Amino acid sequence: MPEHSIELRGVSKSFPMGEGRVEALRDVCLTIERGEFAAILGPSGSGKSTLLSILGCLDVPTSGEVYLAGRKVSGMSEPELARVRNREIGFVFQNFYLLSHYDALSNVELPLLYAGSPDARRRAERALVRVGLGDRLRHMPNQLSGGQRQRVAIARALSGAPSVILADEPTGNLDSASGREVLELFQELHRAGGTVILVTHDPQVAALTRRTLRVSDGRVSSDHRSLLGGGT
Repeated sequence: MPEHSIELRGVSKSFPMGEGRVEALRDVCLTIERGEFAAILGPSGSGKSTLLSILGCLDVPTSGEVYLAGRKVSGMSEPELARVRNREIGFVFQNFYLLSHYDALSNVELPLLYAGSPDARRRAERALVRVGLGDRLRHMPNQLSGGQRQRVAIARALSGAPSVILADEPTGNLDSASGREVLELFQELHRAGGTVILVTHDPQVAALTRRTLRVSDGRVSSDHRSLLGGGT
């Protein structure tokens, strides 16, 4: 059987509101296999972003267990979770989060330097070449298109050789052509054996993946696998 990349067992998450609590996730059980290309689909307020935060060890469940590559991460301390995030998970966000006064190469290199990587420059260059920006290493963010800036963000996520890429609405700030380019890049990463999980509100984006987990009212309401997604 395929090796589990991430597993959630009975995960719930609630937040205090006034005198009560709001249930963002309710008894979620799911397994993401290594090498899967999956989408978490749902409208605003459905719980999909909270689910991504749990998957990415950015937040902890109120109850239930989370496993990453067979290792229980729920119950870890924040320093331990930070080490797991740095080693195992690459994040891509809707707003890019590039440093405007650093060029593309430095934006990818800096997190590696902070992590103590001895070959940060080489790994950053290699990641940018992988996303098709080998000729844009010294370009500043304002010299790049929206799609190119998102590819820099993807290179930054890839540079640490994570076991999982988590992308939160990665095409949300892009025009349709740039969005398609970014999704094609995720498809290429999947075909190369990467585990990629996207959060989206757009069914057309979800249709390009191999698996769609539809979230509503804090629950996974459907789980559909497709042989046609993923760019085959």
